[in-house]
Amino acid sequence: MPEENMIYRIGLTLIPGVGDVLGKKLVSLFGSAEAVFRGHRPVLQKMGRVGGLIANAVANKDILLRAEKEASFIQRYGIRLLYFQDKQYPQRLRQCYDSPVLLFYKGTAELNLPRIVAVVGTRSATTYGKSITREIIGDLASQQIVVVSGLAYGIDGCAHRHALDVGLNTVGVLGHGLDRIYPAVHKSLAERMLTQGGLVTEFLSGSNPDRENFPRRNRIIAGLSDAIVVVEAARKGGALITADIANSYNRDVFAVPGRVTDPYSEGSNYLIRTNRASLIQKADDLEYLMGWRQDAVVPKVIQRKIFQELTPDEEKIINMLQERGQLGIDEIMTGAGLAMSCVSAALLNLEFEGMVKCLPGKVYVML
Repeated sequence: MPEENMIYRIGLTLIPGVGDVLGKKLVSLFGSAEAVFRGHRPVLQKMGRVGGLIANAVANKDILLRAEKEASFIQRYGIRLLYFQDKQYPQRLRQCYDSPVLLFYKGTAELNLPRIVAVVGTRSATTYGKSITREIIGDLASQQIVVVSGLAYGIDGCAHRHALDVGLNTVGVLGHGLDRIYPAVHKSLAERMLTQGGLVTEFLSGSNPDRENFPRRNRIIAGLSDAIVVVEAARKGGALITADIANSYNRDVFAVPGRVTDPYSEGSNYLIRTNRASLIQKADDLEYLMGWRQDAVVPKVIQRKIFQELTPDEEKIINMLQERGQLGIDEIMTGAGLAMSCVSAALLNLEFEGMVKCLPGKVYVML
């Protein structure tokens, strides 16, 4: 990507008052980040007070100077810039209305692999929580999942570390820039992850790990993943925020129950009690509920109509399922290149016709 494009894309995120939702709307309106900066003041001024603020901001040369400095930083350290319109941008995250305009990524893991699981929990993990985390991740190793977490103390660090130990890629989502590691004690862990996973953030270099950054970090954890597993969580904290966001994104949320007297299981038990998460005790439970177990695939015993007429969208989906056996709805949408509304309508019709079946976890198979 030309450096000039990179500078304008970074600059878009630096305009005061322009968040991720408005930033993407501006790109849609003008055609590119560069076009937002290159004139079109009359168009901006027609947008009222917000447009006037943006028009004044894009005239401020300091914004592009800061963007140029960041572009030099990411090029110097081999960091990848993932723009929301790029093919390499995480497709699951792109579906979320408040997904970041930009991500800064350093690592080797593919962020669009078929199975990505977030494992989150309290920073004050107990022996029980760490043991359950290691057991679940170890038993999921055969699924070749990518493990996502927040590189924090406790359950997060345990999840990353054990994923590395069993040969899985693991990605840490940071609440600060890539010029530092927080907590510092995880520096060696982060270095291992760069060669067997990666680190990703929406924050520019120089950004501190401020408290307000972590809810934003948590939405990326939820958006990147197919499923979120809460191992231990207090009644208030980042893990419950991540679970709530995941539910708003229509992700599958799971929680490991704990003793009713344990304060670090209060949040997990609350999620289960209020139907915000499905109860799991081991990896088998998650595999079954997500439709990842071989014995969850229904045999193809139903005779389909010989002269069934399919729409082009339905044909695409059937061909994909015949080739790959079973697919999640996000994988179908990405592979077929169709909007979610088109995929949902096509799958519903195929179910009515007895051609496909929906398994737990929004996974579809041929009948």
